[in-house]
This record gives sequence, C-alpha cells and structure tokens, in this order.
Amino acid sequence: MASTSASTSSDDSRKRIWEEEEPNANNISNENDDKSCANGIINHLANRPPLTHTYYALRHGQSLANVLKIISSDPQISVDYHGLSSVGKVQAKAAGDAFVSDYLSNSNNTNTSTNTAATTTTKSRGGYQGVAIFSSDFARARETATIFADSLTKANIPLFLGAVIHDSRLRERYFGILNNGSDTRYQEVWDVDVTNPNHTMFNCESANSVLSRTTKFICELDDNILSSSSSSNFAATTAINDGTTAAIMNEKGGRWICILVAHGDVLQITQTGFLRHTDARGHRRLNHLETATIRELTLAPL
Repeated sequence: MASTSASTSSDDSRKRIWEEEEPNANNISNENDDKSCANGIINHLANRPPLTHTYYALRHGQSLANVLKIISSDPQISVDYHGLSSVGKVQAKAAGDAFVSDYLSNSNNTNTSTNTAATTTTKSRGGYQGVAIFSSDFARARETATIFADSLTKANIPLFLGAVIHDSRLRERYFGILNNGSDTRYQEVWDVDVTNPNHTMFNCESANSVLSRTTKFICELDDNILSSSSSSNFAATTAINDGTTAAIMNEKGGRWICILVAHGDVLQITQTGFLRHTDARGHRRLNHLETATIRELTLAPL
C-alpha cells in the first residue's frame, strides 16, 4: 500500500505502486491486460455518496521533461529529476496567486491567532477551514505544490498541517518502455485505452489502474485523512511551527478545499472518476488540462 507523508517522498523504494495492488477480477480479456485494480473495484467514486470536502485538480507547471519533449514516468528518475523549467515556476506562481485572489474574494470569515512570536490573522473561505494540498512526489509536482502553497501562506490562508503532503498514488501513469522516449508516443497508448482501458501495452500502467488508485485515495482523504480524528496522526510527520496551524488542527469537523497536484494523464483519468464513469476509457475525450491549470472536480449526481 502506498503511504502518505508530509514534506517527504512517500515511497523511498521508488516502486511502481500499481504493481503492489491485488489482481482485478473484472479485466477485459487481453494478453496485455493489467491485473492491478484491487478487489475488482475500478472507480471507487462510482457509487459514492456526496463528498464532504471540495476537490481541485492542479497539473504541474511546465517541466524539464516537457521542454525536452520526453516521457518521464519512472519513479527511479522522476522523483529526483525533471523538475520545473523557469517557465513552469512562473506558471505555478501564477496559478497560486490566481487561486488566492479567488479564495479571498469568497472569504467571509477572519480568525486571529496569537502565540509567543506574533499575532497572525488567517482568512477562511465561507464554510471551509482552509486549504489542504496533496501532491505527487515526482519533482515537477512537488515543486509546483511548494510554489502554490507559498502563495497561500503569504496570504495567511490556513494550510492543512502547514505543509504540502506527498503521496505516491498521485504519481504519473507509468509508461513502461516508452519512458525517456518521445512524448509523441503517448498517443499510441491512448489509442488503445479507448477500446481496452485495462491494457498494459509497452508495459505501461493501465488507465483503469490509475483510476482505481486515485479514486481510492480520494475516498480515503474524505473519510479519514481530513477528519479531526486522524489529524493527530499527521501531526507526528510534520512540525507545527505556529499557533495558527495548531488552531486549525484542533478545530472539530469542518470542510477543506483540497488541491490535488499531479500529472496530465493522472488528472484526466481522475476526472472520469468524478463523472462516475465505470472505467477510464473516455479520459482523452475530456477537456485537456494544460500545465499549471487548476480545475474544480465535481462529483456527478448519483
């Protein structure tokens, strides 16, 4: 099982997390089928009641791999390399600043927290305690999340646990032997996704595997990680530097705006989950997320 941690990579072994899941009992028959969707569940949001928290997808800014026009999906490389280009850093800051502007324009609650160092005024958007940022541990996503979070911190917007939380389940889809090759070859994988979202041609991770791991992660966030009962578990993984953060964690209940910082294919596929699709075959028909684009993810009605 992939783990979650604050401010550090969540899987030091650099394993491809999709290989750790149990076989999928509902595979389409194909010799290249992926057998990685745990317990046969592809979309964990398919029959989910309304979510407690509000979710946004944020694609990373332009990366060095984007500049080189190569596929970068191997954890042994991408956790440490292919971070943001100079353009990507500007994009990430612009995304953060735009989000802050929108957040503050909808804020109707101001809280003041006093500690031994200073008095801090935090802004809470109506109905929310603040913003929680969860990011892929790949370098380009981590850097995007850090820059985005910095915009929130400067605006005194409460940040869940005062840190970006990295989780390997938000990593880019693994593209097998196409890794480090031309990004024009993505299309070869996507063309097969349309008819068989379980395929693992080129030893890639299947689209359905991505859908399973990301929607399961979101359900865990909504049920456990963001609840007051589990916040204390996260406290052990990150330093609480001021009274503001402590005050946020001590609040009971409440809702968070959750930013999921990840990658093109992962977020395209995750969108099919929020639309309650039975599988991921339609992910390329959805509006494309450009680099550093943020989009609200709304769960379709049952």
